Amino acid sequence: MNVDGRVISLEIFDPCSQVNKKKLSMSEELNRADGFLVVYDISQRSSFVFAKTLICSLREANVIMCKRDAEARLFLIGNKQDLCHMRAVPQEEGQKVALEHRCHYYELSAAEQCQEVYAMFTTIVRNIILHNKMKDKRRPSGSMAKLISNVFGKRRKSV
Repeated sequence: MNVDGRVISLEIFDPCSQVNKKKLSMSEELNRADGFLVVYDISQRSSFVFAKTLICSLREANVIMCKRDAEARLFLIGNKQDLCHMRAVPQEEGQKVALEHRCHYYELSAAEQCQEVYAMFTTIVRNIILHNKMKDKRRPSGSMAKLISNVFGKRRKSV
């Protein structure tokens, strides 16, 4: 994917397509992921309930792995907006869940609006890049030895 003149590689992992659906262990994905897109079908409440469960699992795993400062970005996406006449999950409910779980929220139709999907992915990638830059700015520069030396180093003689 080309974003702002840079070629960005996206690796997409779909836990729902895995053979062993009962065990949704994503520890490896959590360790190396910069972001997660949790997609649900707005016309199926069960899909939304599963999405909420998945978001809670991702947040819980993040806390267990002590990654609060390096927290992966989460995006809740309501799909199949073209089936709004069959809507089972109000948009406001999706937005509320996203707000409660510190996620970004999008709603679209992948079947009818491929440009909107591309724009969403572009926005998400930009958001992750910006988040990673901010995270790097907060990280102290220099080695641990240098930091310890600065704190416990020799005092300078006053003149």
